[in-house]
Amino acid sequence: MTTLLIVDDDKEIAQLIRIYAMNEGYTCSLAHDGEEALHLIKKEPIDLVVLDVMMPKMDGLETTRRIRETKALPILMLSAKTEDMDKILGLMTGADDYMTKPFNPLELMARVKSLLRRTYQLNPHLSSFESGTSGVVRLGKLEVNRDLHLVMVDGETVHLTSIEFEILYTMVQHPGRVFRAEDLYERVWKEPFQGAHNTIAAHISKLRDKLHKKGQPFIHTVWGVGYKVEDNGR
Repeated sequence: MTTLLIVDDDKEIAQLIRIYAMNEGYTCSLAHDGEEALHLIKKEPIDLVVLDVMMPKMDGLETTRRIRETKALPILMLSAKTEDMDKILGLMTGADDYMTKPFNPLELMARVKSLLRRTYQLNPHLSSFESGTSGVVRLGKLEVNRDLHLVMVDGETVHLTSIEFEILYTMVQHPGRVFRAEDLYERVWKEPFQGAHNTIAAHISKLRDKLHKKGQPFIHTVWGVGYKVEDNGR
């Protein structure tokens, strides 16, 4: 049974999401602030978090940072803020997707299903990844193990979200190839691009930062074109 953790200090919104989620067959746990959410994540098996940004005690951004210290759970962030920079900040903090309030509950469920599907595809214990042979891809000091959902740089583990992992895995299979933002989006999100440049840029920035902290900046921007992965030692 797939369990969602719904975190929102507005109890009416939390209950609304819970009703729609249960209609889709999900089990739901509720929390009304970040501290309560972190406590539940420690003691219960959670498959996905729907997380509001503006909450008492601990807001959604700090909660996301804390979750990312130990977990790669998919996180769908909710916010009444509609500016692009707010969305980018949420994604760079570690969220996998972002929706603004008010939202259509049916669209929210569609986003939840999409995030869970991508997570299952990347987790060998749940289902296989995309068609093709399994194995390990190495590029210099970078190692990406699809079967174990593991990324290492010079022997040190790099903790990535499911979206970050899929972006990296997509690119590392073709070192030196330049991927346009629309190519990456459609391969990873498996839906039409529709101008989501900021979404890709935010995830690439966070991914690059994580890899750089462990070693070399493997991801490079080709200005006006897209992104590529290369071994700087070459």
